[in-house]
Order: sequence, then structure tokens, then C-alpha cells
Amino acid sequence: MIDSIFMANERGDRIVERYYRGVSNKQSIRAFRHQFIATKKLTKPIIRIDDTTFFHIKVDDVHLGASSKENCNPALVFEFLYAIAGLFREYFTKINPSNVRDNFVLVYELLDECMDNGYPQITAVEILKSFIRLAGESRALTRQEAKIKKALTKTITGVNEWRPNKDLVYEKNEVFIDALESVNVLQSTNGNILRADVTGQVHLIESWNQRVTKDSQVIMKTKLSGTPTCKFGMNDKVRLRKEAAEGKLRRAVKVVSLDDVTFHRCVRLSKFDQDRTITFVPPDGEFELMKYRVTSEVTLPFRVIAIVNEKGRNRVEYDVKIKPKFKEQLVANDVVVKIPVPENATAKQKHIKVRSGKAKYYPTHNAIVWKFRRFLGSAKNGYRLQAEVQRLHSVKETPWVRPPITLQFTVPMFTSSGFHVRFLKVIENTGYSTVKW
Repeated sequence: MIDSIFMANERGDRIVERYYRGVSNKQSIRAFRHQFIATKKLTKPIIRIDDTTFFHIKVDDVHLGASSKENCNPALVFEFLYAIAGLFREYFTKINPSNVRDNFVLVYELLDECMDNGYPQITAVEILKSFIRLAGESRALTRQEAKIKKALTKTITGVNEWRPNKDLVYEKNEVFIDALESVNVLQSTNGNILRADVTGQVHLIESWNQRVTKDSQVIMKTKLSGTPTCKFGMNDKVRLRKEAAEGKLRRAVKVVSLDDVTFHRCVRLSKFDQDRTITFVPPDGEFELMKYRVTSEVTLPFRVIAIVNEKGRNRVEYDVKIKPKFKEQLVANDVVVKIPVPENATAKQKHIKVRSGKAKYYPTHNAIVWKFRRFLGSAKNGYRLQAEVQRLHSVKETPWVRPPITLQFTVPMFTSSGFHVRFLKVIENTGYSTVKW
């Protein structure tokens, strides 16, 4: 498995080196630092020197790497390196040589706890923070060192290390779910869809007000006492076809075919393979439960028709129309349409005409930005933008490549893939009830 973990600055100087198996040669790590990091020749994430394989990533101002002489799994090594980087950020925000040196003892403590004899053990921030403190906080724990080591060993080797505190008590047990998806579309000039796919993630967050949309997500907020088991069912194609064959499906339901699915470690994969139900013990806080991708039967929320005419060498005319394709009772919020313009162009506000929303030319973005606070689904005729930009002459004329128009929006109660939650069951030994609303 992993023989060593090392950190170096941008000049290739050694900051930290931790050897786990006594197999790696210090000279090979030194050769890697001097031949590749110092000379800025890191063109590949995996480099082999003699019989040693090096894996490396760049984190802030530090190169973080691992070495191995065995044929180990590269995905596991990189996942561990990124987990270590996230762990360091939780302790000292930015990873740079000065911060690493100031927290020298802490870094080695974390490296010792996260890996045992070259095998990754634990990278859960909440657990490690409760046992490994900063230098000013660690003295109060010395009297209880034996108890802390015993508790840490029990936590690491436990079944649910992502939920170490089993005594959580909430006055009101709640679960909130929200689906957010990211749509990638390639459309021809005449409006035909050449390619469309949807990517998604399932997140559980601690605070509903701290929701941040990144790509596509199903956001869940959990406040559950004890150690509950959750069962999460969706309109998966394989599951529903099986139920229909067994006569258990009461009514016709739109199905979704998931192409790629990745789960958090808390999900019991054997249960998913058996009945396509996601069964898990949720961590108390934010985590990524699931990622998925859908490439078939994608419903687009908007249709954009753009006509761009280059009038000679001086002018470019735009005629852009956007129409909603979601239900009339739905409303899209914070719609932003970015229409790219040539780099050597300029536009006056009087040459940008819209009947709804606000449009403005931003030179720093090389784009006309068209914004809607609310986009009604009942506006089936859509909205139109007409604009004209002036191109400036340069010594060397380069053709304009016409970058794509991009949209940013939020449509509550709408998913492009057709993904929806069929049920969510919470099972706990104390037998408390959850209310669906």
C-alpha cells in the first residue's frame, strides 16, 4: 500500500516526510523533489522513478505526495491525499510552508492517526478534532490520555465512525430533502439538441440556511436523535420494473435511468444491490451522500434561440429569445443569461433592448448579462433581447470562435432528469415517529 507521505514547497524543499513501511528509499523521494518539483516538470499526476511510484497533488502553496513500491489503487491514494488536505484546512485554514512548520507536531499526529502501516484508517474531521487539538488546547487532555486513546480506538474501529456521538437528542426530529440538478446541453444553431445530460449529488447539511448549490444535488437536512437508520427510495428504473413485474406497483410512475452512481461510505452497498434501496445511518452534519448522472430522457427547463449576425468587420447583431418549458404554476428564480461578445468589442446601453429583465454589457466578462429575478412558467411566448456591439480594429485580425451562451437559474419543484423521492423511512430503537409534511 502507501509507503510514505511527504510535503514540499514550490522550490522542492522538504517540509514533512512520514514513512510508514520502511520500504521507500529517502533518495528516491529526494530525486522526485529535485527532478520534478524544483524544475516545474510536474506534467503528470503519477510519476515512476526506478521501482517507486509517486502520486502528487498541489494544495495551495504546497505539493502533497505519496510514494509506493506496490501496485496500489491510484484512486484510493488520491482520495486519501485530498482527504488529508481537507483535514489540514480544518485545522489551519490555508496550507502553506509556514503554517505547516508552525503546526509541525499537529501534522505528524494527524498523519499517524490517519494511516496505519500504509493503510488509510480515518479522515473524519469531527472525530479527529475531538481527540487531536491545537498546541494551546492539548495540555488539558494529558491527564486523561489513557481514556482518550481508548475512546479513539473504539471510535475508529466502530461500525459507524461517521456518527461517533450516539447520545444526540433533538426536541424535534426532522428530515428535509431538496433536489438540485445541473444540466449540460449542446444545441445547434437551429435549436436542435445535440447532447444533453444531467449530473446530480445528494448532500446532507446541518443548517438549511447554509445551502450552497454546486453542480446538481439532493440536499437533506437531518436533525435526528440517537443512531437512526434511514431508507431512501427513488424512482429508479430497475427498482420500479421489478415492482411492476411482481404486481406491487399501484400506479404508473415516471422512471429515471441512473448511468453512474457513487455513494458515501455510510451507504450499505449490499442492500442497494439487493433491492435498489439506499439504506444508511446518517452523519450528524453536512456530507455528500450520493452522486449520479442521467443521459437519457432529459427535460430542458428553457429553450434558447439565438441569432448572431456579423455585419462586416465593425458590427455584431444579436437576437436572443428565451422560452420556459416547465409548468405554468412554477417560477424560475435568479435567471442569468450570459451572451458572449468578441474581445475587441464594445456596446452602449442604448443599443441593448429588452422588454423584461435587466441587460447590461460587462467588459470584464466579455459578455452581455441578462438577468431575471423571477421567470414565470406562464410566459410561454418567452422574452426577447436585441443588441448591437461595435468591434474595434486591431493590427492582427483573429476570427471570433463564438463561445456558447450560458444560463444560471433555480427552478423549485422541477428536475430535468425526472428524479424524485418516493419515500424516506427513519427507523430508530426508541421508536420515535417522524411526520411527513
